[in-house]
Amino acid sequence: MLFNPTIAWMTARGLFGRRRFLLLFPLPLLLVALAVFARATGINNGDWGPLVINALGIAVLLPVTALIVGTGVLGSEIDDGTIVHILTKPLSRAEIVWAKFLVASGVTALTAAIPLYVAGVLVQDFRFGLALAGAAAIGAVIYSAVFVLLSLLSRRPVLVGLLYVLIWEGLLGNLVSGTRVLSIGQYTVTYADRFLPTEYLTANVSLPVTVVMSVIVTALCLAYAVFRLRSFTASSETS
Repeated sequence: MLFNPTIAWMTARGLFGRRRFLLLFPLPLLLVALAVFARATGINNGDWGPLVINALGIAVLLPVTALIVGTGVLGSEIDDGTIVHILTKPLSRAEIVWAKFLVASGVTALTAAIPLYVAGVLVQDFRFGLALAGAAAIGAVIYSAVFVLLSLLSRRPVLVGLLYVLIWEGLLGNLVSGTRVLSIGQYTVTYADRFLPTEYLTANVSLPVTVVMSVIVTALCLAYAVFRLRSFTASSETS
């Protein structure tokens, strides 16, 4: 069994007990506040909807939340040395990675999906809110796989992750069409657009390509994370 509930519980308890957890609140609150303000002041939905939902929700809230959580579930344990205690347990490395990944995915999905649902309801209706929430949950899974792996590859995963979000997902993803096929944010937009096509989102990547790339990116990142954790164990034992 790949999922280990004990490791998952320890991960969730450790995540919620750190100050980093407080960083999850400002962006969701800002997104909801902007949506409520725009709706209450009578601003045309077409003017504020794409900005709040896409430019802030999908392009910033989702990846930044995944970055904070995904690099925290394993990276913080590497930094403070508690990972050594976990690695001495009779657990496969796949169990550890999957437990961390599932906790990261769940927390990220809830943190991003709820405010996006609220914004979707305010800009259109509950069906749009559900479409956004579902797409955010899928995006959370992919992003979490990437950032859990990143925490095993870099000593500064948050910095590297921010550069990825800002430059690759943000700058190049909007300016260079060829990079969109490798953009998780674009995958999220495609899922939301296919769940419920609206004027507020425009998919730039086809659904078949999105599904295939989503599976490939997630699977490769998790597989390499398991391999990397095994290498980390070997190097730590020989040092």
